[in-house]
Amino acid sequence: MPDRRSCLSLLGLAVVAGFLAGCQSLDGGGVIASSSPPEISGAAANAIAGDMVSRLAEQIGPGTATIRLKPDSTPFGEALEVALKRWGYAVVTDQKPDDKKLIPLAYVIDSYEGHILARLSTTTVELGRAYDVTPTGATAASPLSVMRRG
Repeated sequence: MPDRRSCLSLLGLAVVAGFLAGCQSLDGGGVIASSSPPEISGAAANAIAGDMVSRLAEQIGPGTATIRLKPDSTPFGEALEVALKRWGYAVVTDQKPDDKKLIPLAYVIDSYEGHILARLSTTTVELGRAYDVTPTGATAASPLSVMRRG
């Protein structure tokens, strides 16, 4: 079990990575452009997507909205779409970004010192967390970071 200092260091790294990722260009919906390394395993992608979507549901309500997600063929992009649908969200990929009824969702998956850093962003909330990849998937390695906007 990691000690308190290493958890705090990892949380600090996740926050810094989140701020740095915020420097990326915005898509038409006002959130960051999605990115994920294609080398993340399917099991890890499924575990991370499942955890992050369950946390997103805590913030915006389960299955209460239509999510606009840019099409993506990476393992995480596909796992995220499946997890969103499993939680009852309608997912669209081709609607105009200015449709007020849609919630634009973007993500960033990155690796740092053996950990996977995951971030989901909407126009009202951002979630971030670090994960350790295991042979059967991934486990949370930090507390969830939640940032609300306006």
